Amino acid sequence: MDFILREWRREDAADVARYADNEKIARNLRDVFPHPYALADAQGFLDICIAGDLEMSLFRAIEVDGRATGSIALCRGSDVYQKTAELGYWLAEDYWGRGIMTQAVRQLCREGFSRWDIQRIHAEPFAHNAGSRRVLEKAGFSLEGVMRRGVFKRGQVCDFCMYALLRGEGK
Repeated sequence: MDFILREWRREDAADVARYADNEKIARNLRDVFPHPYALADAQGFLDICIAGDLEMSLFRAIEVDGRATGSIALCRGSDVYQKTAELGYWLAEDYWGRGIMTQAVRQLCREGFSRWDIQRIHAEPFAHNAGSRRVLEKAGFSLEGVMRRGVFKRGQVCDFCMYALLRGEGK
């Protein structure tokens, strides 16, 4: 399926609110991602993305069929983590299982390594999130470990995984 990674626009707010308001998405993301997800949440999210410093972050909309159907971002570390970036993403449930996110991850990681002098991109999916883990593995990320009892989400202590892609690796 064809998609475009592009910069966010304020007029994407309605699409973000529509697609992000999904319990199946929220349960696999950090608590900063609300559920329910309202238009005001989308507008606040877009304010952050649009104002982002390109030396420290890349925020992209995943556009399919003319609609902003998901988000993907790289955020650089600081201090001793200045040569790393963290990857985060979500995609509307209607588009799961079509290979979009794997391709989006590959594309944004290439851009991050090209734009910045970083050595490593990492992602931290919850251990139970098999779909996200598959995306990372198909994009060439390596599982470095399982952080046992590392997150507290919705009243439950859960494991999360540390995946990484190093400069020169990937598919």
